[in-house]
Amino acid sequence: MTKPIKPLVLPVRKKWFEQIKSGQKAFEYREFNEFWVKRLVAREFSKVVITLGYPKRTDTERRLEFPWRGYDVDRIQSSEFGNEPIAVFAIRLEK
Repeated sequence: MTKPIKPLVLPVRKKWFEQIKSGQKAFEYREFNEFWVKRLVAREFSKVVITLGYPKRTDTERRLEFPWRGYDVDRIQSSEFGNEPIAVFAIRLEK
């Protein structure tokens, strides 16, 4: 018997949550490091769940759900990761 596929849950700050909710932000970025390589590479998820902080499962106002469409590996420059360009996983947030 195989294990059920779990969702990928990604907590974010209010600024990013609002941009994702409005459709301005189509990707959620996670630093390309050992932790995220183990968590994402060669894995499948049932869906992507973006949360505003760490809400209860029943708090639908603070949860956004997207189908799992995979990720790209990209290089970005953002104050969130320091000011130098770094490699990131760009997780697709498409309806």
